[in-house]
Amino acid sequence: MTIRTKITLLFSILVTVLLLATSFSVYYFSALERSSVFKQRLSGRAHNASQLFSILGDTSQALLKKIDASNARFFSRKSIRIFSVDKKPLYVFNTNPEDEFIVGNDIINTIITKNEFSFKIGDRDAFGQYVKSVRQPIIIIVTAYDADGHKWLSDLKKILALTMVAGILFSILIGSVFSKQLVKPISNIIEEVDNISTHNLSQRIDAGSGQDELFQLARTFNELLDRMQESFTIQRRFISNASHELSTPLTSISSQLEVALQKPRSDEEYRKVMLSIQEDVQQMRHLTKSLLEIAKTGHKGSIELDEIRLDEVVLKVTGAVQKLSSTYQVQLNFEEFPDDESKCMVFGNADLLFSALKNIVENGCKYSPDHTSHVQLKFTDKELITEISNQGDIIAQEEIEHIFLPFYRSPHNAHQKGFGLGLALAKRIISLHKGQLEVNSNEKEGTIFRVILPAAAQFR
Repeated sequence: MTIRTKITLLFSILVTVLLLATSFSVYYFSALERSSVFKQRLSGRAHNASQLFSILGDTSQALLKKIDASNARFFSRKSIRIFSVDKKPLYVFNTNPEDEFIVGNDIINTIITKNEFSFKIGDRDAFGQYVKSVRQPIIIIVTAYDADGHKWLSDLKKILALTMVAGILFSILIGSVFSKQLVKPISNIIEEVDNISTHNLSQRIDAGSGQDELFQLARTFNELLDRMQESFTIQRRFISNASHELSTPLTSISSQLEVALQKPRSDEEYRKVMLSIQEDVQQMRHLTKSLLEIAKTGHKGSIELDEIRLDEVVLKVTGAVQKLSSTYQVQLNFEEFPDDESKCMVFGNADLLFSALKNIVENGCKYSPDHTSHVQLKFTDKELITEISNQGDIIAQEEIEHIFLPFYRSPHNAHQKGFGLGLALAKRIISLHKGQLEVNSNEKEGTIFRVILPAAAQFR
């Protein structure tokens, strides 16, 4: 069932319930009003009859019958009974012989007790009154059928039924039009989304100028498309660069093997070829390892996170980088350690953070003339800041936004060995840990990488 059908159905049901409640209320209170008005008429007739009987006594019967016969047209199927307190009939009048009725002792006793009592005899309304006259106490009962009132109620019932049917049909029509207008923006969104594919991610949904839920839905779709487009763009660029980087050593290996197999060669020549191929294979191994690490950072659910001491990771990075080359130097400068040891803790993965910090520190040693990286660790209540600085070539401001892209190599450092994956990997790892990686490069201070990680206490 479509949303439009559901809205139309719910709207129609709601209107139907309201119409039923309104019609029932109108009919119910109209029936009460009819009963009340007719009761007053019966009460008036009973009062007049009791007055005449009290004044004239038995001699009033002829006059009473004459009066009752004359106004019979105002009361359909009218009957009047006057009883003494010992239940002896004193006066009887029936418009028609078949209108004769019998009243039980319980009703008469109720009339005497309450002085006035309204009840039903078949389909007729009845009113009983106990009168303490001068001559003798009497009980008078007047009953009649309210033909006009029942006809009016019957006509009212037909009018209400027709009105309700017309109202339901009208509500279905209005509900259909209303639901069509309501879901029209949703239909437009569905149509626009259907036209979007991986080859047409630049298309966006028209969110309109409103601020309702549909506007928020369209805006959310557009934000999702922005992220998808960026993700696909990065993926295509990554695949293209990865293919190029992998094909380079493979081409080199293939070419060297083809040349070596063209003619018999000496052991020394074969050895040189093998060593060159080994170097290309190692290069491919390092490249493949870096690619796998980057791919691993894209699956947060597969990474184990725990509380770790960042200062211990930094110390481990220092030793690992200095082992890479005898010329590499790492100078540590820790601020005063906080008394609360928990302020040295971050929530994350020790191996990934080690890899991220090692890549940044190694780059500082590799690209600075003195092959030295300066590492400073700062502690705050909410964050742990690791500043890694070097005196290498200044990174232009417009180039900073590109250095974190996979396989990006600065033209100034093209002569250095590498794949351009270290900073890209570091950026992803820091983002995975809800942190930030900032870069500031100028001639006065050199190049400073600032790694800001939230303290573990923020996640408790």
